[in-house]
Amino acid sequence: MKNMVLSESSGKRLSELVSLTDAHLEELHKRALNGTGKQSVITDAMWYSLSAGGKRLRPVLTLEFCHVCGGDERKALSAACALEMIHTFSLIHDDLPCMDNDDMRRGKPSCHKAFGESMALLAGDALLNMAFGVIADDEYLSADTKTALIRELSSSSGILGMIGGQVIDTEYKGEFDDALILDMYSMKTSALLRAACRMGCISAGADEDRISAAGEFAEKLGLAFQITDDILDMTGDERILGKPVGSDAQNGKNTYASVNGIEAARKKASELTDEAYARLDGFKDNGFLRELTLYLLGRDR
Repeated sequence: MKNMVLSESSGKRLSELVSLTDAHLEELHKRALNGTGKQSVITDAMWYSLSAGGKRLRPVLTLEFCHVCGGDERKALSAACALEMIHTFSLIHDDLPCMDNDDMRRGKPSCHKAFGESMALLAGDALLNMAFGVIADDEYLSADTKTALIRELSSSSGILGMIGGQVIDTEYKGEFDDALILDMYSMKTSALLRAACRMGCISAGADEDRISAAGEFAEKLGLAFQITDDILDMTGDERILGKPVGSDAQNGKNTYASVNGIEAARKKASELTDEAYARLDGFKDNGFLRELTLYLLGRDR
């Protein structure tokens, strides 16, 4: 499936959720500026990467799962923005010379090219720390809900989640088989998407069955999303992607697409998307989520 276009209603919904996220991130940025003096450059570096655009997929999923579980989206905004901070921290660090050594991100110079390596490292660290504080300070959430959200975010971003996946990606270059690749993707990509969907449900006070179903949806979506990223790294247009193509091969990384071939990778991504799609059956008013799932499979960036 290539270049699926969202319906008018789903396109409007996506824009609404992105705008909600961006507005709250801007508010949080203004709060962070208060009280900073000589160290204000760190907020500039943080905001440089945080405001660079991107799909805002994780906050969109958080807000939408809160909605389909009958919750007030205001209660999910802090979780949504915290996830985007964690995601942005990971991108800043991924781009560093000691990691993927990429000079461009979202059509702009990477954070370390714009602010230097030291400040980029600190900007990523600051976003990681700020994310948990954003949830802790939320005025709409109970203490129990905050604890559950922070536990989810910590687990998904740590050594059993995103960082653990990055460790495997760094340590096992050229030694991957399908099982290890998919395990890595489950941690490196699916974990934060899983947190996004589960945290949306938690914010809405959903029961464990719906929280679990949301996590299963995200697990499949994340695998499909990462395999599609692999394909785009081999076949995409650098001007559309906003970052260099072919970086995986240059860095000696095996991906699902490079190991199995592009057509097999496309087939696997499609199968995983179908599996993710099926996990949405237990959620009412899920039309937007269904469209978004298929849209992500055929994206060009």
